[in-house]
Amino acid sequence: MRRQPFYLIPRALSAYPLEGAQAVGNLAWASAFELWDSSGTRRALVPAAEALSEKLYAYWPAQDEADRRTYGEVLRQRFSSPRTSVAGLDLDRPRIMGVVNVTPDSFSDGGDRFDSGRAVADGLAMIEAGADLIDVGGESTRPGAAPVPVDEELRRVLSVVKALAEQGARVSIDTRRAAVMAEAAAAGAAMLNDVTALSGDPQSLSVAAESGLPVVLMHMQGEPQSMQAAPQYDHVSLDVFDYLADRIAACEEAGIPRHRLIVDPGIGFGKTLDHNLRLLADLALLHAIGCAVLLGVSRKSFIAKVDGPSEAKQRLPGSLAAMLNGIRQGVQIVRVHDVAETRQALAVWCCMDVSVLP
Repeated sequence: MRRQPFYLIPRALSAYPLEGAQAVGNLAWASAFELWDSSGTRRALVPAAEALSEKLYAYWPAQDEADRRTYGEVLRQRFSSPRTSVAGLDLDRPRIMGVVNVTPDSFSDGGDRFDSGRAVADGLAMIEAGADLIDVGGESTRPGAAPVPVDEELRRVLSVVKALAEQGARVSIDTRRAAVMAEAAAAGAAMLNDVTALSGDPQSLSVAAESGLPVVLMHMQGEPQSMQAAPQYDHVSLDVFDYLADRIAACEEAGIPRHRLIVDPGIGFGKTLDHNLRLLADLALLHAIGCAVLLGVSRKSFIAKVDGPSEAKQRLPGSLAAMLNGIRQGVQIVRVHDVAETRQALAVWCCMDVSVLP
């Protein structure tokens, strides 16, 4: 049984408010919603004017009517409320997070920035190229990656975080260790980014709460070493939604308010090609959680599985296509390796809003 009374997946999406459309997040509008009930059964495609009104309840049987109506009110508020700023960034337009991996073995850029001086220089170059945030990581979480000792992770990232922050960069620390979160926050990090959604270290929730920083909660099935062995889901989009909703609840209970949380569906983390494509088709469902949404598709292996074998650095066109699909669905933050190319693609995309054209 599903954890929610029902699910609404926004459909017929646009980047501008067509007549009768409903805001989902703050960067997209839906003209219709796909309705799934609590058993995971698709019930109907509902016009937006009815999906977030009393008329919705005519589309399936009346059991648990009070529960449905209460949750319907919650969804109305979560879909339509503006997302608050994160790390000092207004979310009135898509934001770019540049990736700086201070590792020898990350899937795409492992070894490129293992030298801390190079990592800092490249991070500053990304800011110059248009990045709003720099995500610094010291442990690879690619499929099959082995854990890195905490002391080694700290050695890799702290000087980079400190140097970038001192130069005025907004720095996100990509880690699943509470000790690294705490040290990086003290060194000037402005955001925490955890592939385990603050579940991988028993101290992470309390450290994140005390930091006062925004936190990215990502979905991952299993551990990096084994996550691609045989991932399975009943319905991947609804399962990921349920997991992230549960982690949001755990964060709120620990004292982290919802407005400080960002959700990430974890493309490529314990998912097959079909799982990844389904999640990318249903991204707008995540706006029903009521948080900003981050998407990381840059250079990932699903692109090669769609279009034939390729090295990670040869996947820019597929990365941009998947990223723009996320932007169409109202994603507020994109995590990328190729900042200048992403900025240009977004600039062209965002100026093609027909609501402001003559």
